[in-house]
Formats: sequence, C-alpha cells, structure tokens
Amino acid sequence: SDPDSDVILFAKRTVKDLKLPPAFVTQIAQSIQSQLTEFRSFEGQDMYTGEKIVPIKLDLRVNHTLIKDQFLWDLNNFDSDPEEFARIICEDLGIQDPEVGPAIAFAIREQLCEIAIQSVASARETRINKKGRRGTEHLPLSKPGGTALDTMKLFGNKSSVIRKRREWDLYEPIVDLLSNEEVDALEARE
Repeated sequence: SDPDSDVILFAKRTVKDLKLPPAFVTQIAQSIQSQLTEFRSFEGQDMYTGEKIVPIKLDLRVNHTLIKDQFLWDLNNFDSDPEEFARIICEDLGIQDPEVGPAIAFAIREQLCEIAIQSVASARETRINKKGRRGTEHLPLSKPGGTALDTMKLFGNKSSVIRKRREWDLYEPIVDLLSNEEVDALEARE
C-alpha cells in the first residue's frame, strides 16, 4: 500500500549499497514494480480454503551455518509469524549468527507466497472450468495445488499429532557450523 515512488528510492539505495552501476536502478525498480503489480492482481481473491496445512522445507547456508529442517505450517492461522518462528528456532537450536533468523523467515515467506499464488491460480482455474454451471462448487485446493495436506491423511483417523518413531528423523532439524574449508568446498560445488 506504499506509494510507488518508494520503489525508485529503494532501488537507488540498493544500487548504492551493492555498489552497482546506476543503470541497475531502472532494472531493479521495474522488477519490483512488476512483482507489485502481480501481487495487487490477487487482492480481493478468496484465499480461505478450509483447513490447510502445508509442509515448509528449509535448506539454507548462511555464512558458516548450514540448516536443514521441515515442518508443517497452518495457512489459516493468521497469528503465525515467520519472523517470530525464525527467532525461536534460532534460540532453540543455539544459532548465534544474526543473519540466519532473517534468512529462515525469508525462506518461509517465499514458500508461503508461492503456495498463495498457486492457490489463487487453482481457484481461478476452477472458476473458469465451472463457468456456466449453476451455483459455485468449492473444491479443496489441496488437490489441484498439490501443496496442502489433508490432516486426515497426515494424522490418520486417530487425530494424533504424535509422530511415529520412524518419522522422527524426517522432522529433526540439522544444523552444522562449517569451517572455512567446508564453505569454500560447498561454494565450489554450487
């Protein structure tokens, strides 16, 4: 909802911070503008799709910290905050690097944005396919999008959130502090 003139100011600051040639201001501003236009096209779309729990996967390397994790995120819990979650996970795992938390929050938000875009696209497709029929038929977007999980499939009929022992390793976070040599080798592979 900020005015678009802030986009150019942001682009100028980014170019200055990254010491890029001034020609990049226009390219950065255009990229931001096109993303804002796409985002604004989703305004007013019905995003509620019933219960929707999605898997979020982290596979990040920030400086010397490597973190891999996966967990379930409830899209309809609007009190969930990626920044707060990232702060708590860093605290729980004893991660000292101040850049890891924002990277985790960004990775979560990036995946949530992709899921939202897929959901809106699926909803539009469903409406187009159902056009001409009487009434509106609401299909769970978990089937077309493929990203949402049905809680019955996830937890079974017992409605237990306790994981089976064989699944513990799948949901255990991995945090490694890498040496300079390991970082150099990883960067060479990437």
